[in-house]
Amino acid sequence: MASIRLNGITKRWGKVTGVSHFDLEVADQEFIVFLGPSGCGKTTTMRMIAGLEDPSDGDILIGDTRVNNLDPKDRDVAMVFQSYGLYPNLTVYENIRFPLKVRKVDPTTHDDRVRKAADMVELDNLLHRFPRELSGGQRQRVALARAIVREPNVFLMDEPLSNLDAKLRVSTRAKIKHLQHTLKTTTIYVTHDQIEAMTLADRVVVMNKGKLQQLGTPKQIYDTPANTFVASFIGSPAMNLLSGRIEQGHFVAGDARIPAGDIQNEGDITLGFRAEDVEVTLDNDATLVAPVYSVELLGDATLVTLNIDGTLVAAKASKDFEVEMDQQVGFRLAPESCHWFDAHTGHRIDG
Repeated sequence: MASIRLNGITKRWGKVTGVSHFDLEVADQEFIVFLGPSGCGKTTTMRMIAGLEDPSDGDILIGDTRVNNLDPKDRDVAMVFQSYGLYPNLTVYENIRFPLKVRKVDPTTHDDRVRKAADMVELDNLLHRFPRELSGGQRQRVALARAIVREPNVFLMDEPLSNLDAKLRVSTRAKIKHLQHTLKTTTIYVTHDQIEAMTLADRVVVMNKGKLQQLGTPKQIYDTPANTFVASFIGSPAMNLLSGRIEQGHFVAGDARIPAGDIQNEGDITLGFRAEDVEVTLDNDATLVAPVYSVELLGDATLVTLNIDGTLVAAKASKDFEVEMDQQVGFRLAPESCHWFDAHTGHRIDG
């Protein structure tokens, strides 16, 4: 097993910077998820760890070994890609076995290791089939087994579930979580799906434009976002962000006037609040009052959206809550549910 350390990693292509001065320490056996939008640098960072890209600056250490100059095959990492990368002319058994043959592992151990890996991902009754005879979920499990059979120090997974349908993503996600717990292998997982990040990770690395935005447990990322980017990226729906200003201890936006608690900053500020932290009411003495812009039944809740001074803000009511479009509705916010951000930098302000 191995820890991973990235010291000031930077990746440039001419004048374009993909990753900028990136520092990270991944503990032995930890499950880290890189999360961010397309083009944020998460896959490039993973590829540098794997040795598929060379860093322009900085050091990569796996365990105590600096691996910058090591070939991918010498880093003892196994990758699972978005595309399954299976050999169509080989059976499932031979696809799983292939890394052992390439690395010249003792042939007498192959059968036991292949069957053990296949059993972990519930493929033991499909070993005779070819990839064309498998579903997408089964092919992804073959790719997982092929990584497991190597018994590497590090697993690197690049959006492995993105080609699966919603139901398969849920079941395969649970399987990956269980596998990592069973194998206790250091794992870095790349995704743009914040649900995958929140459900899988010990810690989440939120990235944007090649830079680290926040590093923390899923709970820390969700409860105390470091800036408006993280706040707007995490959550379903994302955190509401309402621009306004502080006047005489109150947040003011349009007709809304909300006590700002311990916030002392006079002037422009951004208020954030989660949809589930809001009480939806028909009373006109609520914190925010406006006609209903949209109402959506989600199944377990009803999502009610208002237009406040040109900004759409949403709240979750009970699934039995009924309201008509354009009907006057109020959102009631508790002070402890409010998040405050600098209007210019986007950084979190703690009162």
